[in-house]
Amino acid sequence: MNDTFDKFDKAHEKLGAHEIAAWLRRHPNFLQQFPDLALTLVVPREQGSASSLAGYQLEILRDKNRELTRRLHELSLNAQDNETLSQHIHQLSLALIRANTSADAVKTLAACLKEDFGTESVRIISFAPIVGVAADWYAQVDESDARLATFFDCLASGEPICGRLNAEKIQVLFGGESEYTQSIALIPVGGVGLIAIGSADSHRFYPGMGTLFLRWIGELYQVAMLRCRR
Repeated sequence: MNDTFDKFDKAHEKLGAHEIAAWLRRHPNFLQQFPDLALTLVVPREQGSASSLAGYQLEILRDKNRELTRRLHELSLNAQDNETLSQHIHQLSLALIRANTSADAVKTLAACLKEDFGTESVRIISFAPIVGVAADWYAQVDESDARLATFFDCLASGEPICGRLNAEKIQVLFGGESEYTQSIALIPVGGVGLIAIGSADSHRFYPGMGTLFLRWIGELYQVAMLRCRR
C-alpha cells in the first residue's frame, strides 16, 4: 500500500512540475515580482556543478555577446576584402579602357590578375587568334574545337564556376602543370574565350562561394575585346 501511495505522489509531483513549467512559459515576467526566488533557483549544467539562475542567465548573455562580437569581426573583415576587390576591379576597368588592341587587352588582364588580385596562376584561352601574344598563360583554341566540349555547360550558362575540376578540363587549361590546380575559378567570356584562375590552396575557390567579382571581370574583358576588334 505504501508503495502505491509513493508512486501516486511521484506521479502527482511530476505532473505538477510540468504544469508549473507550462504556467511559467505563459508568464515569463513572474520572477520579476519575486527576485529573491530567482536568486535561489539553481540550474543544472551539462558540465560542472549547478549555478544560480542569475549566473546562468549572465553566462548565456556573455556567450551571445561573444558570438555577436565574432560575427561582427567577420563582417568587418569581409567588408574590407570587398572594398579592396572593388578597388582592383576599378583599376582593371581603367586599364582595359586604355587598351587599344586585343593584345593590349589580354596582356592587361593577365597582368592585373597576377599583380593586383594576387592570383597564383592564370590561363586565358581565346577563341580567335590574337596577334602579338605569346606567353605560357595564353592559348588560342577555336570555339568549335572538341577539347572545349567539356566546358559546354559553363560556356552555355555564362556563369563563373569555382572548385575542383576534373583531369580532362585541367589538361586543356593548364597542360601538364598541376601545382596550382587544387582549386580553380573558371570565367566564361561569351564569344571571346575562357579565363581560368588556379590556386595551390584547395579552399581558395570552392562551390557556393560568391562569384559577383568574377562575373564583373569577365564582363569587363568581354567589352574590351569586342571594342578592340572593331
